[in-house]
Amino acid sequence: MLHYDAGLLRALERVYGKEVANFLNSITSPGSRLYVRVNVLRTSTGIVIDRLRERGVEVYADEELEEALYFPVKGPFKVRLLDKKIVVDKRAAESIYMGANVYAPGLVECRDVRKGDEATVVAEDGTPVANAVAVVNCEEVLKAGVRRGVVAETVNSVYRAPKIRELPEYREGLIYPQSLAAMYVTHVLSPRPGELVVDTCAAPGGKTTHIIEYSKGKAYVIAFDHSQRKLGELMSNLERLGEECFAEVWRADSRYLHIDFPWIKADKVVVDPPCTALGVRPKILDFKSYRDVRNAAKYQVQFLRSAFHILKPGGVLVYSTCTVTVEENEEVVENFVEEVKCAEIVSINISRGVRGVSGYRYSNAFIRFHPHIHNTSGYFIAKLVKKC
Repeated sequence: MLHYDAGLLRALERVYGKEVANFLNSITSPGSRLYVRVNVLRTSTGIVIDRLRERGVEVYADEELEEALYFPVKGPFKVRLLDKKIVVDKRAAESIYMGANVYAPGLVECRDVRKGDEATVVAEDGTPVANAVAVVNCEEVLKAGVRRGVVAETVNSVYRAPKIRELPEYREGLIYPQSLAAMYVTHVLSPRPGELVVDTCAAPGGKTTHIIEYSKGKAYVIAFDHSQRKLGELMSNLERLGEECFAEVWRADSRYLHIDFPWIKADKVVVDPPCTALGVRPKILDFKSYRDVRNAAKYQVQFLRSAFHILKPGGVLVYSTCTVTVEENEEVVENFVEEVKCAEIVSINISRGVRGVSGYRYSNAFIRFHPHIHNTSGYFIAKLVKKC
């Protein structure tokens, strides 16, 4: 269930007008396609498709991006309401809703659920997301000091798609789960061999690894993130994809890169800062307020300022978010350009998506993806060049 205050709903109406109800409805369900990116340093799209289809997995090549594959998402299906319940957190619920298994880190509560029992998996607000069979005694997992592994195997979920992280191709580092809209960020950035490319908010590594693959491993990539836990996830993904030698990974607050790393003079920089994630789908349970939007916008511009400092004259910066408000997107970028006279917004030339929200000076230069229109996550991309 979506819990958005009046101020946030007004902000969404600025973007969607009378279509706001369609937008809100769309983010409570997944799109009809679940995308992965093929690791072109290790294999090809055709080989991955052939491997999957040989095992009876329904998979298709994207119409435009050579490295993109998608699995059809089936549903919605009814979930049986059983006496035994497993309660999971928001993040876990949204994955299990799509057919993922129940993993220990997402477990919140379970009573009298023993190995072999079938239970209804519910979000913290009671929304049923799946039926699953316990593979361990659930309460023992809650008492354990370290939580890891599968607690229950999902047998019936509201929506169904392949369990990406359980595919051999995932374990072998041949694919990476990434939304279609997010893949376009690296295409807009267009990293080239020999360039120094910085990913400022890099974890868990979707864009970092895409930059490596797009440049055929020949760009010099530095990935920053402030969270030790997230950096661990980034390193794990680099190792799984066989790309740990293609990037330097440093722990740092990317709002202060120009102070802590003044020697960096990057050819290209990606800024994908923390945001309200209003475009991420599906949402089972989401609490947001307009204050969250305003706070996020103030935070985001700090990353943008620092990233621009470490950019060479003539260098390219791509700013992206997985949210939809103008406060975090058009206004952040346009206000920044007014503040920094060396920054120039340049038009993005891709065939998908639509231009930015009308009424802004550079609306026609931006790209947006809208869930209820493009069957994707909600996304925003802007491209800037440093003139001096």
